Amino acid sequence: MSRISYLRKTPEGWSQSIRRMVSLNGLSLEPAEAREIVRYLSNRHGLAPEELRPALYEVERRHLSERPDMPEIVRSTCTVCHSVGRIATQRRTPGEWELLTATHRGLYPLIDRQVFRRGSVPEEEGDFEFPMDAAAARLANTYPLHTSEWADWSRNMRPARLAGTWAVRGYEVGRGPFFGTVSVEPLADRADEFTTTARYVYPAEGAEVTRGGEGLVYTGYQWRGRSIGQGGEHPELREVMFVERDWRTMHGRWYTGAYDELGVDVRLERVDGGPVVLGTYPDRVRAGTEATLTLFGVELPGTLGTTEVDLGAGVEVLGVSDVRPDRATVRVRVAAGASEGARDVLVPGARTGGALVVYDAVDYIRVEPHPALAHTGGVIRAPGHARFEAIGYTAGPDGRQGNEDDIRIGAMPARWSLVEYPRTYDDDDVAFVGTIDDRGRFMPALDGPNPERSGNRNNIGEVWVAAEYVPEGAEAGAAPLRARGYLVVSPPVYMDWDGQTTTLQATEQDGGHR
Repeated sequence: MSRISYLRKTPEGWSQSIRRMVSLNGLSLEPAEAREIVRYLSNRHGLAPEELRPALYEVERRHLSERPDMPEIVRSTCTVCHSVGRIATQRRTPGEWELLTATHRGLYPLIDRQVFRRGSVPEEEGDFEFPMDAAAARLANTYPLHTSEWADWSRNMRPARLAGTWAVRGYEVGRGPFFGTVSVEPLADRADEFTTTARYVYPAEGAEVTRGGEGLVYTGYQWRGRSIGQGGEHPELREVMFVERDWRTMHGRWYTGAYDELGVDVRLERVDGGPVVLGTYPDRVRAGTEATLTLFGVELPGTLGTTEVDLGAGVEVLGVSDVRPDRATVRVRVAAGASEGARDVLVPGARTGGALVVYDAVDYIRVEPHPALAHTGGVIRAPGHARFEAIGYTAGPDGRQGNEDDIRIGAMPARWSLVEYPRTYDDDDVAFVGTIDDRGRFMPALDGPNPERSGNRNNIGEVWVAAEYVPEGAEAGAAPLRARGYLVVSPPVYMDWDGQTTTLQATEQDGGHR
């Protein structure tokens, strides 16, 4: 028990410890028992909100390139095998950080020759013989067990009171924004467990979604849940959200996929009897034009006139019609020369920021994400997909692209293709790594050797993801805007280090259903 008292982790960190004990030490544990243990440890030996916030991307399972403010000795010693986020979501005593390096050496003996005891220690790190010792000392100083943040949160932590209706706005790459509500109901006998019903619409498609789920709040603010969609929606989404201290907003990511690569960003705002404005669709309008927008919200006023919808200077509201509690149709005219940038949307009793972008012209596009990673799959392992968007920008007041004053407009309806990334002579990756559709969705090829490829090689490689877009209002025959992003198509991840089992073994054990 003393070992437990000398470290703090997220629910994911404690779950990982339990899985390792099951795999390596023969622990026999029922899922319900494991859940109660994780709940107990997360509540009493967890992280404060201020401690977790910088590393939210780790628990939200976001795929991104880390650029943390981390000493070089830690990066070079620890992030060869895993993310900085895994480190930043733990707190330990100096002795426990040293024991952690010992655990690594015991489980992965080759690590000594790879990084732990290889190379020199920078002079500024002090008189340490090996990099692992300098890194452990740095971690003990950066992520100590005892902090003022945890002391404050421990005094004030209590079950989050989340029952009620929440307005939800979100975004899914390739499908655009969505708007709706989430109903949260507490379980009768558990103050920190809830059931949910979500209803929202993707205005770009007109698709209406209903999801039912359940959630558990660890450490007073860490929502972890699952929801099931009806129809052709994602069958199941895992939910990771951060509950703010005021219990009025939640935000995070709902995700799925073999590599947690498919997901939606969400933000929830409590509905307490007044109107809530969620956003508009379309969410951008060009200066000097007229447009019809749909204003989305919750409990919108029963009547809205042209003077009661305010979209900022230079945007004239010509008419408001079809007013319902969750939406209204708004006809607008944007003056030529209107100031570019994001606008707040106001209705009586409610306001939301940055819901509408006014722009003069799309000056250039960027492919996002860049770089990106996908995994072949479909035989032994499920594929790891990638989703891309062509984001339009204005060049900003200075007229130069790529500066801080550029204005992000949003995703453009681009034409997509794959282009060879010439790594070697006679490179043929583009013919074998996979395909991309007209919505920027990349489907990787099957895993395993391909007899149709030279050398019987796997369907892996590197390609450019290319986008072309002709801006609205461009002259006939105008050249399209072009951009490209770098994509690596990798082999599957066959080894699950957290569970200490190979995917191949798991497949054989359950009859090939995984």
